[in-house]
Amino acid sequence: MRYNWQLPNWGEFVYDDSVLDSLCIEFALETGELKGLVNSLSSEIQKETIMQFMISEAIKTSEIEGEFFSRQDIMSSIKKNLGLDDGFGKIRNKNAQGVGKLMVVVRNSYADKLSQLSLKQWHYILMEYSRHINPGEYRIGEEPMQIVSGSYDKEIVHFEAPPSNQILFEMEKFIKWYNGFKVKTTDIKKALIKTSISHLYFESIHPFEDGNGRIGRAIAEKCLSESLNRPVLMSISSTIEQNKKKYYQSLKEAQRTLEITDWIFYFSNLILDSQKNAKQIILFTLNKSRFMDQFKNKMNERQTKAVLKMFEYGIAGFVGGMTTTKYISITKTSRATATRDLQNLTDNSILIPKGEGRSRSYDLNLSDKEISKI
Repeated sequence: MRYNWQLPNWGEFVYDDSVLDSLCIEFALETGELKGLVNSLSSEIQKETIMQFMISEAIKTSEIEGEFFSRQDIMSSIKKNLGLDDGFGKIRNKNAQGVGKLMVVVRNSYADKLSQLSLKQWHYILMEYSRHINPGEYRIGEEPMQIVSGSYDKEIVHFEAPPSNQILFEMEKFIKWYNGFKVKTTDIKKALIKTSISHLYFESIHPFEDGNGRIGRAIAEKCLSESLNRPVLMSISSTIEQNKKKYYQSLKEAQRTLEITDWIFYFSNLILDSQKNAKQIILFTLNKSRFMDQFKNKMNERQTKAVLKMFEYGIAGFVGGMTTTKYISITKTSRATATRDLQNLTDNSILIPKGEGRSRSYDLNLSDKEISKI
């Protein structure tokens, strides 16, 4: 089995860009609609929307690699790195701090020229608190870097990256290719092609001991933002996570050839789907604003704090719903007061109860009927 980096003319990818013709039209429409939606938001809601995207990307890019962080830790890290830290909460997991910071750095530096130094800095930010990893440095050693699955005695090798002693040379080639691939801001097709190849190219080199997937997805976000000359609002990782098997299979197939039409079509569709999903997050944030405007005069300070906490969990929702015990923990009040507050929120159609007795919990009443009264 020969991999792409072992083939003659490695780095000179071949593809038929006509497969993107209709997709580019749809992407342009989606992007225009999304931009109009964002521009209609107040600056405060825009900031919150951007933060929701970074939180979503940070959580999902980690989950793809089997790391699961609390939304609270990720949110605290992002707020801290955006200069919005107001004693929001202590970050318990240092690795969550790293991935949260990376999201902010990648977004803020999308227009900067890509370099080996910047990628090493990203890796250092991401892996600073990881054990047994040399953060900010390429892998070393003679052991092959293999992507494997299966049990110890039945391992399947999906891909083997170039040996460590070739990494510096390969990364020099990659950076030269990336910066030499010029894209006009109006050329959507070229932007999608460069983004698709940049992710595949980097993942095939696999220069770091760990964190390559997360850095590779950050490169894709940076590349698309840089090509379109504005930071994109989407979470590629959230879309990948919906069908990881398809992502890994497409990547595996692309890493065995230099003819990558199928890969470019797959990854461009992935970006398009991410753009469509982005609309849902923006609409959720907008609905949150309308919801709070509608009900703010019907809630006391404790109730407002609890409802805002439920909204923090985004489209995924407040897992398990609000309970009396959770309400007490969030508001630091007595059980009697918590019970009374929750009943009042139900009477005012702010929360919807489900279950009985000790199993009773409450969800936000986000029905279109309620919101549309505004």
